[in-house]
Amino acid sequence: MGNFAANEGLSIFVILVWLGINVFLFVHYYLAFLTDNFYYTGVILGHALSWARAPAACLNFNCMLILLPVCRNLLSFLRGSIQHCSRTAARQLDRNLTFHKLVAYMIAFHTAIHIIAHLFNFERFMGAQLDSNTTVSFVLSQIGNGDNRSFLNPIRTSDTNPTYVMFTTIAGLTGVVITLALILITTSSMEVIRRSYFEVFWYTHHLFIIFFIGLVIHGVGRIVRGQTSESLNEHKPELCAKYYQTWGKNGTFCPVPNFAGNPPGTWKWVVGPMFLYLCERLVRFYRSQQKVVITKVVMHPSKTLELQMKRKGFRMEVGQYVFLQCPSVSQLEWHPFTLTSAPEEDQFSVHIRIVGDWTQGLYEACGGDKPGFQEAWKLPKMGVDGPFGTASEDVFQYEVVMLVGAGIGVTPFASILKSVWYKHVHENTKVFTKKIYFYWLCPETQAFEWFADLLQSLEGQMQEKGMTDFLSYNIYLTRWKETEAAHFTVHHEAENDPITGLKQMTRYGKPNWDNEFKAIGNNHPGSKVGVFLCGPTVLGKALEKQCHTHSQSNVDFIFNKENF
Repeated sequence: MGNFAANEGLSIFVILVWLGINVFLFVHYYLAFLTDNFYYTGVILGHALSWARAPAACLNFNCMLILLPVCRNLLSFLRGSIQHCSRTAARQLDRNLTFHKLVAYMIAFHTAIHIIAHLFNFERFMGAQLDSNTTVSFVLSQIGNGDNRSFLNPIRTSDTNPTYVMFTTIAGLTGVVITLALILITTSSMEVIRRSYFEVFWYTHHLFIIFFIGLVIHGVGRIVRGQTSESLNEHKPELCAKYYQTWGKNGTFCPVPNFAGNPPGTWKWVVGPMFLYLCERLVRFYRSQQKVVITKVVMHPSKTLELQMKRKGFRMEVGQYVFLQCPSVSQLEWHPFTLTSAPEEDQFSVHIRIVGDWTQGLYEACGGDKPGFQEAWKLPKMGVDGPFGTASEDVFQYEVVMLVGAGIGVTPFASILKSVWYKHVHENTKVFTKKIYFYWLCPETQAFEWFADLLQSLEGQMQEKGMTDFLSYNIYLTRWKETEAAHFTVHHEAENDPITGLKQMTRYGKPNWDNEFKAIGNNHPGSKVGVFLCGPTVLGKALEKQCHTHSQSNVDFIFNKENF
């Protein structure tokens, strides 16, 4: 229970507060539109007005939040400031994209309620214009026909229809644009599209600009109207409603009620986050203009491209990531990549797996499709934004560490292991971490090749220093071909592993995580074990469950996952 609180307690608290604010705003604004100011609006619309305005208030709140989790420079600054006070609080910032998605779901939910309620509202407004002239709804709909200043019903004539009004009013037209933008943004954010067609996801996500512009001007038409405060002093609905046929006539005590639209207020909610995000993009633009020099290009097996670069003033920590732009491939697209270099090195590097149009374009721009060496002046110009903080920054704050990488997800741990090499071997620097367990799960043998050199160097240096107990690494091949299996069988008694060339033999299949966690817990009683994953969500859920299961009074497993 204690470990669950350490891993999830603050996240659950934040979610509950967020949900609580949503519930409060919904109830508060639902009741606010049942007051005397909107009595006559309710006569025409019933409770549909409250059902439209309550989710609108929640939309304002969530649209205020949606941009904050993607202000990465702000989050990196907060993470660096908070982690000195609370590692648990800093770890919550690593779940920024999860919260971003939750807020997006809430926006979609309230948008659906808002649209459905307004569809009923437009039908009832139209019905009020078509009513017989003896009904209060019809009388209310005729108010303002002369000067058109004090009207209640936005449909001003019976010779029209709700669809025409929807596309000829500010509220209707912007509502359609906002809804279409939201549909495109949310559908293109599905995992299958984001993974397979990242460019589609990237471009449609930038429809948020149109979304926010439409959101700000959506209420300018003041289509939701209520009785003015001055009119309420002279015309009290509870007394005058039943005398609607004599309103404003000589001898009556009930003048014709005056109505006015609510002033637009959405801008008050979103102007702050929009300004912060604008600053974020300006910082990105400034960084993109800084000169980046590609010092080395390496084409690794399994279609992996390594870029080594330099930029003046670039400083990093282990496990951080950057956004890369290659103008010769795309002027607009930026893609995140984990840094595989160590802070102690005088350059920074990334390993890029060639899996899509953009990465293929970068591969070709760097000469990957051409034989021989690429001359330096022919290498493409690069833009670099970052570095940005991740969970892996905290790795050296734990006495015992488990690093779990899957496929190309090993990249943040390359940075960590390189830094270990510099600290322990090259500089003899003391670190708090006393033991690292490293697990790498890979589906193909070729992917091992670019990382095996680092592991071989670490293995040899650790033996020379008498530190063989510091790093335990376990490499798992999860898939293999029959020809490869025959080769492994022939060389299974070799001194070094036939795949990686390491002393530690490669294992086949997947780890038994239950046994691994039990063994680590038994080896390190009384310790807090930091579990770091860069890999798929399914593996993350399995490891998080193991952390909860195996955390006892004498050992705590703290789960951390890369999200970017």
